[in-house]
Amino acid sequence: MATIPHPFPGRTLSSPAAPAAAPTAPTAAHLNWLRAGVLGANDGIVSVAAVVVGVAGATSSTTAIVTAGLAALVGGAVSMALGEYVSVSSARDSQLASRAELRDDDVANPWHAGGASAVAFVAGALLPFLTVVLVAGPARIPATVVATLLALALTGGVGARLGQAPVRRAVVRVVLGGAIALGLTFAVGTLFGTQIL
Repeated sequence: MATIPHPFPGRTLSSPAAPAAAPTAPTAAHLNWLRAGVLGANDGIVSVAAVVVGVAGATSSTTAIVTAGLAALVGGAVSMALGEYVSVSSARDSQLASRAELRDDDVANPWHAGGASAVAFVAGALLPFLTVVLVAGPARIPATVVATLLALALTGGVGARLGQAPVRRAVVRVVLGGAIALGLTFAVGTLFGTQIL
């Protein structure tokens, strides 16, 4: 039997590359982590923006605004983390108690969810907090409102994409809710702050 000479001596022929594996669908645990992150960011934006705008409506003192903003940021992050941890722990207990056929990565992880929620809350809260601190004078509140509503539009769109929901409806809903929250807290700060201080 005759042998066929190698067309390029000294080189080896490589086998054709295997086709890339198709991307796998996200697991329940990953979706839970993403959901916690989006909700945490959204909550951080609205909560801290509402507090700093409300306080800014009552006083122009940067010290008071920064103190209130930091308190809202830390308290909110801890609250989100604990709430998400407790919620996901309960869901995990139910999953394990059902004795259903589950893959290891399908079981919700409360530590991941709580951590993602806290980090996302802080990331969302930093934008309105830094805006109200860095912008001085009469532009402080309008700049914070604009930054907050833009950030809410972004998180609303991301959340809708992750949940495969209509993006426009989600963005309108979250921006409208944020605008109402900011308007109410500014009104409270302006009304009661001037009477008390």
